[in-house]
Amino acid sequence: MSDRIRRRWEVLSKEHRKALIPYITPEFPVRGATLPVLQSLAKQGSDFIEVGVPFSDPIADGPTIQGSSEVALRNGATIPHILAAIREFRASSEIPVLLMGYVNPILRYGVDRFMQESAAAGVDGLILPDVPPEESSDISASMRKAGLSMVCLIAPTSSDERIRTLDNLSTDFSYCVSLTGVSGARDKLGSGQNVESFLRRVQMNAKKKYVVGFGISSAAHVGEVWRMADGAVVGSALIKAMSGAGDPAEAAAAAGTFLSSLRPNGASL
Repeated sequence: MSDRIRRRWEVLSKEHRKALIPYITPEFPVRGATLPVLQSLAKQGSDFIEVGVPFSDPIADGPTIQGSSEVALRNGATIPHILAAIREFRASSEIPVLLMGYVNPILRYGVDRFMQESAAAGVDGLILPDVPPEESSDISASMRKAGLSMVCLIAPTSSDERIRTLDNLSTDFSYCVSLTGVSGARDKLGSGQNVESFLRRVQMNAKKKYVVGFGISSAAHVGEVWRMADGAVVGSALIKAMSGAGDPAEAAAAAGTFLSSLRPNGASL
C-alpha cells in the first residue's frame, strides 16, 4: 500500500470530501509542459494525478488522448523523461501520482526496472488497462515488491463475481469505467448506459474505495459521480482544454483553470 495514497484517502474521509483526479498526457501540448502542468493541478486542488505513458496503440483511449499521445511521443515523452518530471514534482508535492499505460513499453523497458525506477521517482500506483488479472501475476508481484499500488479497471459488463475479484486484486482502490468503449469527453455521463445501476452493483460487491472515469467532462458529471463513488477522473476534457496552449506556462494555466471549473456547485476541492 502506498503511504501517500493511504494518507490522501484518510484526509478525504476526515474532511468528508470526494476525490478529483485529473489525467494528463506528459509533454502535451508542448515540450516542457509536464512539470508546470503537474504543479498547476496540485495548486488547484487535485487529490490524485493520473499521468499517461504515451503509446502508439492505446486501445482504451479515444481520439483525444490518442492524439495527445502522438504529440507527446514527438515531444520526447519517454519513460525516463516522465519519471524525471515526477521526481522533480515530488520535491514540492505529496499528492499521489498514478501512471496509466500499456504493457508493451513496460516489457521493453524491463518490468522490474520500470517498477523500481517508478517508485524511486515518486510514483504511487499503476493502471494497466491491457493486462487481464489472470495474466498479471508477474507484473503485480513486481509492483508489490516496489511498493506500488495496483489499480484494476472494473467495466459495466463485469459480473458481480468479477467485481469482487478486481476489488480484491486492487491494492488501495479500483477504477470503474463509466461506459463500454474508449475514453473521451461526452455530453451525457455514460452515454445513455445505466451508470447508476452499474455503480450500485460495485457498491454491493466492492470492499475497497473506487473512482469513476471515462466520459466525465463537466462539474455536473463530477457531482453525479461523487454521489455514487469515491472519486471522479477527468481526462479527455482536460486535454482538450489545454490543446491550444502555445507554451508550458499557458498549458499549466489552462489546466488549472479547467480543473477549477469542475467544482460542483462551488464545492471546495
